[in-house]
Formats: sequence, structure tokens, C-alpha cells
Amino acid sequence: MALGSLSLLVLVVVVLQESCFGASSHSMKYFSTSISEPSQGLPQFVSVGYVDDQVFVHYDSHSRKVQPRVSWMEKVGKEDPQYWEEETQGARRDEERFREDLETLRNRYNQSEGFHIIQWMYGCELQRDGSKGGFEQHGYEGRTFLTFDKETPIWVALDPQAQITQRKWDAIPGLNKGDKSYLENICIEWLEKYLSYGNETLLRRETPKVTMSSRTEVEDGMETHVCRMDGFYPRDIDASWKRDGEVWKQDTFRGSMAPNADGTYHYWLSVRIDPKERDRYRCHVEHDGLQDPLDVVLKEPTNSKSNPWPTIRCVLAVLAVIVIVGILACIYFRKRRQDDYKAAPTKAVWFKLSPCSSK
Repeated sequence: MALGSLSLLVLVVVVLQESCFGASSHSMKYFSTSISEPSQGLPQFVSVGYVDDQVFVHYDSHSRKVQPRVSWMEKVGKEDPQYWEEETQGARRDEERFREDLETLRNRYNQSEGFHIIQWMYGCELQRDGSKGGFEQHGYEGRTFLTFDKETPIWVALDPQAQITQRKWDAIPGLNKGDKSYLENICIEWLEKYLSYGNETLLRRETPKVTMSSRTEVEDGMETHVCRMDGFYPRDIDASWKRDGEVWKQDTFRGSMAPNADGTYHYWLSVRIDPKERDRYRCHVEHDGLQDPLDVVLKEPTNSKSNPWPTIRCVLAVLAVIVIVGILACIYFRKRRQDDYKAAPTKAVWFKLSPCSSK
């Protein structure tokens, strides 16, 4: 299996793990997509490769060249001058094969011409405990078509049309064992090599900045506490609420892991509690950038020290006074303007009779 082809329509951020490169896991994944009717400048075939959460190589049917997407991939070409040409040739073969597969599947499903899509993704992983993993999956029209069971190793079909391909591939001597060997050995070797090339960014450690915020609910007096983690790398982080030292999941919510502009990540989780039990809770955070786990205490919300309703009533009273004063001022100035208007004709006659106006 050459440089994997990757997906145009799949949004992936990946992180998996390894033993010899630190505590954090690492992965390498490839995604390929081919569409039958490209439009609006979209390429018919796209292939993208990820190491952890970084796109490191890219190929499409417009450029027809595998190109680096990170500076550390320049080291590969220096060590192996044939690398980029070989990867490009492999991606071009994938592009041609995908075009043929699209036509085959369209006929197999008895579909008319129009927009159709075929996808392929595969990759390998180095887990935290030193174990290795791998996967391969094919999709058609946005649905899973075939999945490779690496342990068996056989292909698993998801519908009768996929079973035709499954039986064909399973019958080819050595094909499935070759895929298994690639995912467990060759893919891992390349992952380790890429990690060594990009160690300054892929293996760096950025410590999470943990902050707490809280508020008291006016309706029932319950408290909501939010634990925020920002600026950490790698992406893996273990954050949870603990009550009396035990993980607590009741009345908790979690945000989505999201990237920052500088390549780090941010994350949050919240919990709703009875203020009488505040001292029993902690926000527990573990990350490779921390020497020791953090247990952040919960603090009394600033809006819970006094009843908010007296303040609200005072504000409303002040607003009412302002409105009344404004209305009285409007009445006064309107009456004054009316008085001025009545006196205006006398002044106008005086100006007309003045010597200056007669010139």
C-alpha cells in the first residue's frame, strides 16, 4: 500500500499514542476521496495524510503531485531523493483505480449518472502502553462499504453489493495478510520516522492553563462551575469532576475539544451542584505537560454573596425616576417652545420695519 489517499469530505483531527516517544499516543492516517462530477473548481480526487493532528502531505487531481504540508517533511526528500516521485506515482495509481471503482459501483447499484463519491481511509497507531493498532475502511456515497478486520484478517461487508468485493478480496492469496502486515509493521515504521522528523512540533509539551468560573442560579440557588483548560499540547487530556476523590458524572457537561490558532487546544467541562456541597468537588486534570495531576478547588460564585433582587429593584426604581424626569422635561420644553412661537410674529414685524431691512 503506497501513500494512502485521503478524503475530501471527511474532517479529521487525529491523535493516538506510542511508547518510545513519550507518554502521549501518536497516529498516522490517510484519507482519500474521489467524486464522479467535480464542480466549482473541486478536484476529482484528493488524498491527505495526517500525523497526529497535522496534515503533512497532500495530493489532488489538479496538481497530480504529492506535496509536503509541513516544513519538517523536507528532511524526507533529503534522505531519500526518490521519495516524492514514488509517492506521487502511488497516488496517481490510486486516482485511476478510484475512477474505475466509481464506475463499477455505480453499475453495481444500478445508479444513473450524476454525483457519486467513493472514500478510503486507513492508518496505524502507537498506543500509550506500547501496543500497536491499525485500521482500513472503504466508503461509498458517504456510507461504510467495507471494513478490514485486522485480527482475523478478513473483510466485513455492510450490504449485499459490498459482499461481492469482500469475496473477491478474501479469495486473493496473501492480500489480507499483506494488509495486516502493512498496518502493524510498515505503517508503524513510517510513523516513527515521521515523528523523529517532526519531533520539535509533534513531541512538544505545552502545559494547560486551568481556570475556574462559577455562578449561582437565581431560580433555585444551585451553582454551576466551569473548569476551562487552554493552551495545551498534545491534544490528549484527561479532565473530570471528582467528588470526595471519586469521578462524578451526574449533572456534568463537556465541551468539544477545539484547536487554537497557535496549534494548541482548549477544552471545558461544567458541573451543577448544591452550594452546601461545594467543598466536596474538584476539577481533576491530567496532561503530559503537567508534572503532577491538578485538583482545582471550587470557589463561591461572586454573585452568591447577596440576594440579587434588592439590587434589581433599586435599578428598576432608578430607571423609573429617570423616565419620569424625562417626561416632565419634555412637557416643560414643549410648553416653552409654544410660548416662544406665539411671540415670534411681533419680532418678525419689527425686523421688517427696521431701517436695516429696508435697504
